[in-house]
Amino acid sequence: MRNVLSHLVPHTLKYRIFAVFALIILIPFSVLNLYNYQKIESLVQKKISEQSHEQLDNLHRSLDDQLSIAFKTLIFLEQDSDVRSILQSPENNTVLANKELIEDKFKGLNNSFFLYNPSVYYTLLDLGGNVYTSYQPRVRLDYDRILANPRFAELKETGSSYVWVTDDENYVSRDITKSPTLLSLYSELRDNRNRPYGLARVSIDFSFWFQSNLQKSVSEQAYFILTSKGERIARSDADAELSAQAIAQVSASAQNGYWIDKERKELVNYSYLSSLDWYMVNSIPLSILFNEIETLKKQYFATFYGITAAFIVVAFMIAHAFTRPLAHMMRKMKEAVRKDLRIRLPEKKYKGEILELTRTFNAMMVDMNGLIQRLKAEERQKDAVHFQMLLAQMNPHFLLNTLNTMKWIGMRGNNEEIVEICLSLGKLLETSLNSDVDLIHLHEEIELTKAFVYIQQTRYGNRFAVEFSYDESALYALVPKLSLQPLVDNAIRHGIGNMAEGGRIRIRVTLGEERKEQLVLEVEDNGVGIERSRQAQQGRKRPGIGLSNVRERLRLLFKDKGELEIVSLEQGTLSRMVLPLLLSEPYEGNRENIS
Repeated sequence: MRNVLSHLVPHTLKYRIFAVFALIILIPFSVLNLYNYQKIESLVQKKISEQSHEQLDNLHRSLDDQLSIAFKTLIFLEQDSDVRSILQSPENNTVLANKELIEDKFKGLNNSFFLYNPSVYYTLLDLGGNVYTSYQPRVRLDYDRILANPRFAELKETGSSYVWVTDDENYVSRDITKSPTLLSLYSELRDNRNRPYGLARVSIDFSFWFQSNLQKSVSEQAYFILTSKGERIARSDADAELSAQAIAQVSASAQNGYWIDKERKELVNYSYLSSLDWYMVNSIPLSILFNEIETLKKQYFATFYGITAAFIVVAFMIAHAFTRPLAHMMRKMKEAVRKDLRIRLPEKKYKGEILELTRTFNAMMVDMNGLIQRLKAEERQKDAVHFQMLLAQMNPHFLLNTLNTMKWIGMRGNNEEIVEICLSLGKLLETSLNSDVDLIHLHEEIELTKAFVYIQQTRYGNRFAVEFSYDESALYALVPKLSLQPLVDNAIRHGIGNMAEGGRIRIRVTLGEERKEQLVLEVEDNGVGIERSRQAQQGRKRPGIGLSNVRERLRLLFKDKGELEIVSLEQGTLSRMVLPLLLSEPYEGNRENIS
């Protein structure tokens, strides 16, 4: 995976600049524009859907008005005294007279209530076998067949005053209407004493009403009426269709809403009619909604990518002008490696920042040549010193073997003092012989100091005491090996060596108070002090080198972060060594030795 990514990431500065531009500006800005246009399309869809729902609501209200008027006409017929008289006592007049009177009532109702939509058909039946209609029937009128309609039987069984039938089979002549079904209101007519005296059926040709209301609608849009079962019972255009997915989506819930038909690329809006359990549906092609937006989008992105292409060309020109000197410098640097850094760049060819970079490069070559020469000289010097150390180790090895021999002689003679002195001196000598290690753990340095102190106490007859105090958390701090021993030796020889008794040396190891990353090692004595010691040493032929040696080692190991300070006290001297706190993770063996 990492290898694949390494191949995809550009390696030259010029292409990296372009990659950064593409990742930070071009791609995010393009994604942002696409997101904004999608938001605009969503808002347009929502706005168009709201407008479409307004049209569907208007159709809904218009149909409700038709139902309300149909119901009012039924009440009017039921309460009309002439109609009631004819239906209750048809024998009072001739059949023709009764028919003419009822038909006049039907015409009056259509003229009064259905002026703009006269496609309403009335059927009245008395209880004596007479039928009166406002339409030309599709088949010859038959009282018994009409009376056998299951809807009239349903009224008697349920005791309801009326019932709506949404899929009543069309019984009107095809010359008048070709709609397959009608919306019919069935009712039983009752007098003031609630006694039935006739039956009524008021039917609305809702397909005709649907078409007449949509004559002024947008031609690209299509309207449908669906039942709750998903059956299409009316449509505005004979060629209009809804997909099966759209029908399933609409009829899935009894509520209003809209849905995007991605297959047919249409916006489908629907409104639920709870009174009839119908859906008013409107479908709009998305191409109509977003035609102008798509044109605007194409113009915008053509302009955007044109400007982007111009910007890329200019960016490449600038990047080329900037990276060409760098590429030249890179080639020169490779050549400088082959020629041992003996190369220079011409400064007359460049200006501005490139000129400063060229001068810096030339100065760096000069400095690097000088540094290499100094490193070579120091390396030769180190080789010479190492050779001398190898020669010098011959005698100390002989001395160490001699100490081991003396230790075994003391052990055979049961002289524990000689044995301990040999062991202590052996520790110090063995540590000094290990030239490969410059830094050791603090607890090891303390053990070596204790060995040195044991030898000195034996030499001076235990005329002085030594106290150790240290922070347990600093036991594995790294310190220069044999760095405390010269300080203790200096305190003994120049401080308390000439005291008959009461000499005391305190060795303290603490963390720095101001800077916790420092380690402080202090050796304090209560001896004669610096001045008296200096007067006593005036006649000494060979000057001491212990403290100067410690200072030089601190400088070589820690540069300016290590220091040695000698402080004069009212009684005695304080030697303070400050160095960086370097904590080293101990080995398990070291843990066992400490415990």
